Order: sequence, then C-alpha cells, then structure tokens
Amino acid sequence: MSDYISPARHDLELDLHDRGTAAHLTAPAWVHAPRVPAATAGIGNRRPLLFVHGFRGDHHGMDLIAHHLPAHPVMVPDLPGFGLAPPLPGGLTLEGYVAFVDAAVRAVEAEYGQAPIVVGHSFGSVLAAHWAADHPRASALVLINPIASPALEGPARVGTQLARAYYALGRALPPAAGSALLSNPGVVRVMSEVMAATSDPGLRRYIHDQHARHFSAYADRASLAQAFDISVAHTAAEVSARLVMPVLVIAGNRDQIAPLGPTQQFIADLPNSTARIFDGVGHLIHYERPEATAQAIAEFVADIDAVEAGEA
Repeated sequence: MSDYISPARHDLELDLHDRGTAAHLTAPAWVHAPRVPAATAGIGNRRPLLFVHGFRGDHHGMDLIAHHLPAHPVMVPDLPGFGLAPPLPGGLTLEGYVAFVDAAVRAVEAEYGQAPIVVGHSFGSVLAAHWAADHPRASALVLINPIASPALEGPARVGTQLARAYYALGRALPPAAGSALLSNPGVVRVMSEVMAATSDPGLRRYIHDQHARHFSAYADRASLAQAFDISVAHTAAEVSARLVMPVLVIAGNRDQIAPLGPTQQFIADLPNSTARIFDGVGHLIHYERPEATAQAIAEFVADIDAVEAGEA
C-alpha cells in the first residue's frame, strides 16, 4: 500500500485488578492515528477502537484493518506473552487476560475521553467476549473469526490434540531444543498453509512472510503453552447469553480453525447481533479481506454512534 503509514508506538500504563490482586505494568502498544477529518469521513464521532490480536500473533496482524479505518484512532497492544509484551506477573490465565483487556479499555478511555469499542480476532475474540460479558454496559463489541466451538470437540479435535502435544513437548524439552521446535520454520509454514484460504499467490506469499516474521515472537515457552491451553479451553460462545450489547461478527465460510456452522449458531444465540460472512475466506480475514472488514467495522460503529446520539 503506497499510502501506508506505520503506527506509532504508544505504550499503555495499566493498573490490573485480577482476583483480588493489583499490579501495574507498561503494555507495549501501537496507535494508528486518524488521517482524515471526521466530517470528510461522514462521521460525527472519532470513537477509539481497541484491537485484541490472536494466539501467537502481535500488533502487526491488525495493521491492515487498522490502516483502513482512517477516521478513528486505533490502539493495538501486544498481548502479554506475545510480541514485545512480557507475561503477566502471576502467569497467563483467562482471568488475567480479561483483566488486561479491562485495564487497556480504561487506559484508552482516559487517553481519548471516550471508551473504545473492543475488536477481538480469533483468540482475541475469546478475551474480548469474556471481558464484554463482565461489562454489559459496553456500548458494542466486534468479533472477527470468533472461536465459537470447543477445539477439543468436533472435526478439528485430532488436530487440536496434536497441537497440544506439540506445545507440551516444546515446553518439556531442554530450552534450546524446545525453542527450536516451537519456532521451527517448517512447522510455522504448515500452520500458515492451513490457515490461508486465498488462492492469490502474492497474498499467500505475504501471509507466509508475516507468519515467518512474527509467529514466533513469544516471551517464553511456558507462557506460550499457557496461552495455548487457554485458547483451546474457552470460547466466545461460552458467554453468548451475557453479550447483551450490539455485537458485530465477521467470519469466513472457509475457516478451518473456527468453522462456519458453530459461528452461525453463535450469531443466532447472541441477543443483538449483526453478521458479515465473507465467501472464500478462512481464518485470516485480517489479511485476506482487511479493507472490507474495516468498512464493516466503520459502518457498525457509525450505527452505534447514531443510536447513542439519538438517545442523548
């Protein structure tokens, strides 16, 4: 993209409250600043967005969608244990990650004077959904490629068991051997091939390059294994009944990680849902349909703002 502008690092100072304990941490984050006037974009409100990336990803994975949201400030932190972010002090748990998302929401609200809409992708959809379930007054939620069915059930259970053994072995081996296994280029490439649905050779090369560059940016083997265990033990659908705010679900009909059938059931179970399903797209919507995804998010946010403005 000739007009691409790299995001600026803008770390968040977070106060976490998790199960009765408090901690302060500095979270590495990147902000995509608005590039067009709100009036030009046809919106009356520059509502901030907080992106929550997926398992083994970091902030880079959300770059393309954020780039195509030029009227909104978009904040993308690295999740604890990934990218440049250290693990949480007490180890990685679902509750700890939810506390992290909550602290990030509060920090972004303090920065911009308005609470952000949280956008979660894949594993990030689980964290975002569980956070929103605990905060039913959140104005809205966006879930991309949401994890709607248990990974240890259904047609993907054999692959999940193999992945579990892979991460367990990577943690159990001596440090050098374990790290070599977990970041093995051949293994990373296989994962990338499984997730990519596009037949465009140039886009496939880009996807594989991104995974080669960033898929092994994790803090340590123990935290990677902990995050994997969370990712297969929990789903966004666990809390569907408690997601009473408007929810936009964006999915692909060729997703091998989050199959469309359970996703459609999840959409039906949500009290107030809007859905956008892309044909010919898999689990990597953020690479395969970033512009259309951004447009769907922008339209959804504009609708939320219009409703809230009418209620004021």
